[in-house]
Amino acid sequence: MKLPESAKVNKFIPKTQFYNRAFVGKKLKDDFVNKIQKITWKYKLAENTLNISKTENIEEIQIFEIELKERIVPKNILQIIDKVIPYPILFIIIFQDERQYVISLKENGIASNYYFSEWNEDIDFDFTGTTLEKVYQKIIKKFISGVKKEEKDFNDIIKEDSKLKSTQDEIKKLESKLSKEKQFNRKVKINQDLLNKRKELENINNS
Repeated sequence: MKLPESAKVNKFIPKTQFYNRAFVGKKLKDDFVNKIQKITWKYKLAENTLNISKTENIEEIQIFEIELKERIVPKNILQIIDKVIPYPILFIIIFQDERQYVISLKENGIASNYYFSEWNEDIDFDFTGTTLEKVYQKIIKKFISGVKKEEKDFNDIIKEDSKLKSTQDEIKKLESKLSKEKQFNRKVKINQDLLNKRKELENINNS
């Protein structure tokens, strides 16, 4: 992370700080215990640590490192941490010598639409900008591929990415449905729907 010493926190946070404050049930508590080895608050990106102005939407950005006991990223646990911490969080997920990054689209303290890097994907994050909101948007853009981002409004990029993912999911469902269908007439109809969706995906990628 290309960040100044002033932004470094490097503080261990007990798992109880999250599941007790979020009032979760036994299953989620067990997930914290059984799946998470350690949670470390690595960096705090704020006006007084980066000398970058906050905005009404983004006052701070946190960077947490989560060490896993197994190579499965527990999204339910990330959601609990995001629920307890009101600021956007860039998660660094560690399992043995592997690494993955995760961040959510967070508005008014509510996280949605999680973005995951591939395991061991090398991402060159850029933590510069005129405001912390711009920094946050630049971080999220690093996770988005398949959408042309040059000179586009951030909200438009998010909408296009959401549409792209939705269309990709629909294509997978249609492909699965087509492979299982036995009746010829239905196969023809599904195949036509599939061709239309693939064309729609092509248009999104070329927009």
